[in-house]
Amino acid sequence: MADSLEKYRGKTVLITGATGFTGQVLAKKLVDVGADVRAIARKSSVLGDLEKLDIKWYRGDVFDPAIIKQAVAGVHYIFHLAAAFREVKSSTEGYRLVHVKSTELLANAVVGKPEFECFVHVSTVGVHGHIEVERADENYRFAPGDDYQKTKLEGELWLTEFAQKNNIPFSVVRPAPIMGPGDMRLLKMFKMVNKGFFLMLGRGKGMYNLVHVDDLTNIMLLSGITPAARSEVFIAAGNEPLPMVEIAKIIADKIGKTVRIIRLPITPFYIAADICERISPPLGIQPPIYRRRVDFYTKDRQFDNSKSRKLLDYEFNYTNDLGIEETANWYKHKGLLD
Repeated sequence: MADSLEKYRGKTVLITGATGFTGQVLAKKLVDVGADVRAIARKSSVLGDLEKLDIKWYRGDVFDPAIIKQAVAGVHYIFHLAAAFREVKSSTEGYRLVHVKSTELLANAVVGKPEFECFVHVSTVGVHGHIEVERADENYRFAPGDDYQKTKLEGELWLTEFAQKNNIPFSVVRPAPIMGPGDMRLLKMFKMVNKGFFLMLGRGKGMYNLVHVDDLTNIMLLSGITPAARSEVFIAAGNEPLPMVEIAKIIADKIGKTVRIIRLPITPFYIAADICERISPPLGIQPPIYRRRVDFYTKDRQFDNSKSRKLLDYEFNYTNDLGIEETANWYKHKGLLD
C-alpha cells in the first residue's frame, strides 16, 4: 500500500470536503506521502488539526466558479468528497448546489488538461436504498430515499456521462456508513448502549454494513492511481454486514456494559415524525424526530465488496470488532460517553 501511494508524491491534489471526518483522514495521508495538497473549505469551516499541515486552502463555497477556477489550476487529481449537511431544513436546491453544481464545475475545469490524471468522485451506498438481496454490488438497482441521496446520485450519474464524453479519467466510490476515530454519526448508538439499552423499532433485522475510515480512504487513494479503476464504480464496505442488534452487543462488550434490547412498534414513530416535520420548520427548529431517522431501522444495507478487493488488489484492515473497539476507545478518550 505504501509503495502504491508513492505515486502521489509531488503531485498536486485537490480535496473538497477536507474538513469532514473522512476528508481529514484523506488529507493527512496525502500530506504524509508528499503530495502538494489543496483544499476547498467554507469560510465557516473549522480547520482544526489540518491547520498545522502543509495544505493550501481556498476558502469559499465548493459551487463558486471563481473558487473552483483558482483551486483546479494545474491539478493532477481531484478527490470530491464535499457533501451538504444532511438536515431536514436543508433544501433540495442546497443539496443540488453541493452535490451536482460543484461536480459540474470541477469536471468542466479539467476538460482538455493533459496533466490531469483522475477525478475520484465520492457518492454513497444510499443511492441503492433498501437492499433486498443477500449482498448488493455496484450494479444493484438505484432507489435513493431522500433529497440527499437523490442529488448524490444525480451528481454521480452526471459525472459518469460527462467524463466519458470528454475523456476525463475518473472513478466513483460509494462508501457504506463509516466508523473510526473522529466519527460522530454513530455516537448516538454508542450513547444509547452506554445507558444500558438499545432501542430497535419494528421487527426487521436492520442489517448494517460498516467501513472503517482507514479502509475507505485507502480505497479512494487506490482508485485514483490504479489503471484498472478507470471509469469504474466501487462500493467501499467492510467484509461482514451485521444486524444492528449484533452491533449494539459488540459496542456493549467494548465499553464494558450490559445492553438490553428493547423492541417497539414503528408506526407511532412515523406518525410522530410526520407531525414534527410539519410543525418544526415554521418554528425555525430542527425536528427532534423525523421520517428519515425512523427509516434507519427499516432499511437493510449489506454489500458485496469483492470488486474493490479484486480490481484494487485491496484487503481490508478492519473487522467490525476491531473498528467498533477503536471507535469506542476514541469516544471514551474524548469523554463523549460520559
